Amino acid sequence: MNEILEKIDWEKSPLLPAIAQDYESKDVLMLAYMNREALELTLKTKIAHYYSRSRKRIWKKGESSGNIQRVKNIYIDCDNDTILLKVEQVGGAACHTGRYSCFFTELESGEEVYEVDESKIASYSIVDRVYHTILERKKASSEKSYVASLFQKGENAILKKVVEEAGEFCFAVKDSKEEEIIYEACDLLFHSLVALGYKNISPELVKEELKRRFGISGIEEKKSRNK
Repeated sequence: MNEILEKIDWEKSPLLPAIAQDYESKDVLMLAYMNREALELTLKTKIAHYYSRSRKRIWKKGESSGNIQRVKNIYIDCDNDTILLKVEQVGGAACHTGRYSCFFTELESGEEVYEVDESKIASYSIVDRVYHTILERKKASSEKSYVASLFQKGENAILKKVVEEAGEFCFAVKDSKEEEIIYEACDLLFHSLVALGYKNISPELVKEELKRRFGISGIEEKKSRNK
């Protein structure tokens, strides 16, 4: 195993494409990426680990949803730059949308060949689900999608909406109307997610920053930024 790992040019290709395939049906479930640490963790635990380019960290498949992948076999291609995992998909959904496979849209017809199983996505954070939907809307028709229309208008239009919603949230708090505070906070969060999506910044990175700050006083945190 070590000999094979050493054949991989990690300096040239620090992230390898990793294809997950159902070991029984042979259906392709998803494409992700692995760095050396993710591959070594996968080999050690026999549970699929990947490297998230958006979160910029190692993640175990199914760590939040429970839809883990038990690895049966691992193959590397002839160029030593692509990984194939044959897996048992626990939970029945490899895709964050709640579908069996991430490859569910037929290119020419647009037909979706796998249905959404709502029970499979219940454990995903609603923030993550909204963010992924926002990313999907990037390529949608601006005539049918509000988010797509914002993306088409560009950065200034998106930021204008964030500022507007921030102002409305502040006025709602000032008026002490709980229902309006919740409504406007939701609008502000949504448009902030649109802005993050415009820059391809995952909300997971915001969560990680919050975790980093947790337990640190605001004064100490500000001092650390000013150094």
